[in-house]
Amino acid sequence: MIERRESPRRNTCFFRAFVYFENSTTAVDCVVRDISDTGARLQFPKVQNFTEVLDLHIPIKGLNLHAKVQWHEDNEMGVAFHAVTKTAVDDIGLDRRMDLVEAEISMLRLALKHLQKSTDKKTEAA
Repeated sequence: MIERRESPRRNTCFFRAFVYFENSTTAVDCVVRDISDTGARLQFPKVQNFTEVLDLHIPIKGLNLHAKVQWHEDNEMGVAFHAVTKTAVDDIGLDRRMDLVEAEISMLRLALKHLQKSTDKKTEAA
């Protein structure tokens, strides 16, 4: 297979990220699976309706990336970066920060429910 990447892919990663599709103020949760200086492969919990242009926010890296969709298949998509900026949390709009916090709370609630079910099953078995 011929490698067509402009820059080398870094090791496979699992960064939690948020995508804002064009003309949307709602964040969509995703996982960054592969990333390079020029693009990334994103994986979503379910198939997404998307636009050709999006903003990708990777909190753990402090990155906001403007990107264009290059390909998509099922619940994954490849994007090429147009602009990369390191931003402080203060630079992100209040509505987007609220979306990020609400998405984080949702994920934590789901994780808590899963842990509670797991604990209940172990208690019943004992």
